[in-house]
Formats: sequence, structure tokens, C-alpha cells
Amino acid sequence: MSEDAGRSNDKPEHIDRMAGLWRRVYERKIVQWSVAYVALAYGVQHGVVLTAEAFEWPHAVQQASMLLLAVGLPVVVTFAWYHGERASRRISGPELTIIAILLAMGSLFFYVLVRPAEDVTASRVPAGVAAARNAAADPHGAISVAVLPFVNLSSDKEQEFFSDGMTEEITTALAKVPDLRVVGRTSAFQFKGNNKDLRSIGQSLSATHLIEGSVRKAGNRLRITAQLIKADDGTHLWAEDYDRELTDVFAIQEDIARAITASLHMTLGLKPGENLVNNRNIDAGSYEKYLRAGALIVGRGGEPTIAQEIRNSMEAVTLMEEVVAKNPSYAPGWALLGGAYSVHLNNNTRAGVAVGEARRFVEELRPKGEAAIQRALQLDPNQPLANAQQAYFLRSRGKLAEAEEWLKKSLALDPSNSNTLFLAGMFHGSVGRVKEGLEFYEKGNAVDPFYPNLAAETAQERWVSGQNDSAIALAKTLRSNNRATLLALIYASLGRNGEAADSLMDGNPNAAAIETARLLRMMPQKIPTVGELSPIEVVSGANLDALYIYLGASDRALTDYERRAEMGYVQGNRALVWHPSYAPVRKTERFKALMRKVGLFDYWKAKGWPAQCHPTTGDDFACE
Repeated sequence: MSEDAGRSNDKPEHIDRMAGLWRRVYERKIVQWSVAYVALAYGVQHGVVLTAEAFEWPHAVQQASMLLLAVGLPVVVTFAWYHGERASRRISGPELTIIAILLAMGSLFFYVLVRPAEDVTASRVPAGVAAARNAAADPHGAISVAVLPFVNLSSDKEQEFFSDGMTEEITTALAKVPDLRVVGRTSAFQFKGNNKDLRSIGQSLSATHLIEGSVRKAGNRLRITAQLIKADDGTHLWAEDYDRELTDVFAIQEDIARAITASLHMTLGLKPGENLVNNRNIDAGSYEKYLRAGALIVGRGGEPTIAQEIRNSMEAVTLMEEVVAKNPSYAPGWALLGGAYSVHLNNNTRAGVAVGEARRFVEELRPKGEAAIQRALQLDPNQPLANAQQAYFLRSRGKLAEAEEWLKKSLALDPSNSNTLFLAGMFHGSVGRVKEGLEFYEKGNAVDPFYPNLAAETAQERWVSGQNDSAIALAKTLRSNNRATLLALIYASLGRNGEAADSLMDGNPNAAAIETARLLRMMPQKIPTVGELSPIEVVSGANLDALYIYLGASDRALTDYERRAEMGYVQGNRALVWHPSYAPVRKTERFKALMRKVGLFDYWKAKGWPAQCHPTTGDDFACE
């Protein structure tokens, strides 16, 4: 019995060995060294993060410091094990096991510390966001966000432009994120000051998520709140308040965009050192002017008069000239200045302006706009706006092949920008590739469904393509001016002259519209005389020109197009001439001469011919 009792008190040999090994671990103070190192590493990394944010260092700095600190842990563990021991000491098998375990623990720490941000975020993605992401397999159910206009809480209501600018800057930043559909800013602003139910807004914009916020600006202090909301049930997925100096505005924009992207588990797709918000090298006062100029160019809400639009574009030009004079290396400022010049040029060369006066505006303003865009591209070749504006000015000079290449680059940089899609639609429709033009317009409409001019051009392109019913349906949703002229064209082309006349009388018709409606009601019993047609020339433009065909005066159907060619500034959607009703016009020498003058003949020779035209003998061509 005593022998058995004595045997039961003996510990197994492997337990004695393990106890000895753990004793040596304790003696060598490996645990103490490891804990001390982790605490030190955490403090160092926290300091690096704060310093990087303060000085706006690239994120690669934080990543590199994390990597170095993580690699240091297994080194410290190994050093602690050998500390105080003779170099010749032989290591037993169990000791090697302990070292392997410690190194494995260090590797695990390394993985947790530097694992990709999107993996970390995945574990925190709310169920509602995860469900939205799973819907991404269906292109109509992919994650999409709409940045609704931030509310201006400043005591000065004149600061509205600032809160609007914050909204647009965050929209632009999010648009850089791959696979994230961002609703166009024009459509999002349709709901400014609207107390409509969030679910209804989400459905109207085809957005799965909405971003709301407010801005309060007082002197140099800035308070911004932002929140991410699930559109179908109003669930708040993320919210944050930022109370900082005005000089921190770019950091706030970056933080908001990154927080939203992380909440949606979207990969940023940025290169090392890149940010979602890049326009940082500008002082606060100049940045406010930049935002104010942008608001003047966009000119949301209502239907301003031509005089009001000219005043707005002139003020925008003045503001941006001041901005770039003080900040000559600010690339976005030069790009916006070029855009301001193009808008001001369009406002001053509208229908009704004499050709000589319009040509004077072209000769004065276009070179200034082109110079601004060239400077913007020198500073930053990858600005989508600058590339699109370069295409715009080249097209106005008839350099169509070059313009197309710049358009392609702009679309590659920002494929969902509704303004660039708008320009691409106009370009392709004007050169006779109407089907491609319509595709660009429809893409733009999907992103920015409440963009008035884009919707109007889409409806017109549908009509040119023979899609009369869908063109009418979309045209009926347009604001009064666009709705009146476009519906009149469509109905007249279908022989429904009474409805065409009624459309022209919609809203607040001018004298020319009233006279045109009267003449339409007389057709086809009585064809108007030249004297009767003259009043409508006062407001003849690209849209109204086709009405001449339905009034029996097809020789005038190119009036505005020829006027543009004469002033040396062809813009707008010229796809109208590819409608079937223009077939007799396209067969004339007058049409061929116009195509040569605006650069289309050279473009077709280099890029291919439209369906209605083909080369003939020598250096000639024919259209049908």
C-alpha cells in the first residue's frame, strides 16, 4: 500500500519537463519583456498616427511603422530567451517547441496588427450593410449612396454656398471609390430643404444609402455633423461630429469619406500616399471663394434669366481669377476657372446674339479658358474636370479627333461623372454616332436622374433614334422651357401639329413661340410665307431649327448650326441633323459645306463614317 501511495505522488516525467521549461520562461522574463514591448509599441504607433494626422503624412508612413513594430516582437522574444545564457548552450527539443510557440504568437500579433483595413472592417459591418453588399451581384441592387445637401446652421444664411460646397466635395471624394455608385450631385440637390420620407428619397434616387449632415460656421470655427443611413428602413449605420478649425476642413472631408467607405466595406483603391480629398494646398479664404464660384456656376433651382446667368458666370470668373492669383499652384482652382470661362462664353453666345458680337466674345474668352485648363493639366494631369474641359474647347475649334481622346481620358478617370457623360453624349450624337451618344446619356441619367439639361438631351436623342414614345414620356418630366420646345418638335415630326402648338404655349411663351404655334395650327392647309416665318428667327436655336422643316422651310433648318460655325464656336447637341426628317437637308451641298467647316469631314475620314454618310470619288462624300 505504501509503495502504491509513493508511486501516486510521483509526477510524470513530461510534466516535470514542462514545468522546468515554463520556469525558465519565467526566469528569462519573456512574458515581462513581451508585455513591455507591446505597451511600448502601442504608444509609439499611437504617436505616429497623431503626428501623421497633424502633418497630413501619407498613410504609408503609418503602415510602415506598424510593420516595423510588429516584426520587432519575435525579435524581442528571441533575445529574451537567450539573455544571460552562454552562446554554446544546447537547446533541447521541448525548448525549441516553446520558442516555436512564442514565435507563432508573435506572428499572430503581426497579422492582427497589419491585416488589411477592409478585413478588419468586415467584422464590424452592420447586418443591413452586409445585406446591401450581397445585392451587388445584381447591378440594379449594388450599393449606392446619395449625399443629400448638408443643412446650413450658420447664423449667416449667405453661408449656404459653404454647406453646399461641403456636400459636393464629399460627393466627389466618394466618387473615387471603385464599385461604389454615387448619385449625381444635381439630383441629390433636388431634395434640398425637402422633408420627404427618406425611403421615398432613396427610391427616387435608386440609392441604398443616404448621407445627411449639417454645417455650422462661425468665424474660423467649423462644426460638421454627418451620418450614414440605410435608405429602406432609416437605420443609422454611422454618425460623427467634427468640431475643429476652418483649416481642418479637408481633413474632415477625408475622415467622413473614409468612415462611410469603411462602414460599407468598400475598398478605397488608392495608391500609396493618395487621399480621397486632394485639394489641400489652399488657404481658408481662397477656398471659400472657390466654393462660392462653384455654386454660381451650377446655379441650382428655378429657371434664371439669361441676364442673371451672365452675371453669375462673370462673378465666378472674377472670384476664380483672384483664387489662382493668390494660389498659382492650386490645380482645382485653374480647372474651375476654365469651366467658369466656358460657362460665361456659352451665356454670351446664345441664340439672338449677332454673329459679330458673339465672335468677339469667342476671341476674348476662349483663349483665357484654354490657358486656365492648360495650367490645370500641367499641375495635375489626372483631373477629370480639366480633361473634360480640354475636350470641350477642342471640339469648339473643330478639332474633333483630339477632343475625343481627351473625353476618353476624362471618362477613364471618373466613369460615372454625369457632366462628362453629358459631354460624351453630345459629342457622339453630333458626329453622327447617335446610338453611342444615347448610351452615354442613359448612363448619365442613371447616375443623375434629376439633371435637367441631361434629361432634356436624353429625351431629344431618343427622338432622333426613333424612340418617340419614350422620348415623349421623358420630355413631359422636363422643366417648362425644355419641355415646351422638345414636345413641339416631337409632335410636329409625327404630324400632330395641334399638340405641337399646345406644347409651345405651355408655361410662359414669348412672342416668337406664340407666332410659331399659330403657324403650326395652319399646317398643312396653308404653308407659311417667308414673311410669316421671320419672327421665329429671333429665338431660333438648335432645338427650334427643326421646326422650319415642319413649316415647309427646310432651307432654314441649319440656321443656328451655320451661325455657330460662322462665329467659330460650335457647341451643343447637333444630333438633330441626324433625325430622319433632315434627310432632304443632308443631301444638299449646303449641308456638305457645313460638315467640312465644322471639322466633321476630317473626323469621319480619320475615325469612320456615320450610317447616313459615305465617301465617294476623290475627296468628296455624300449623305442620305
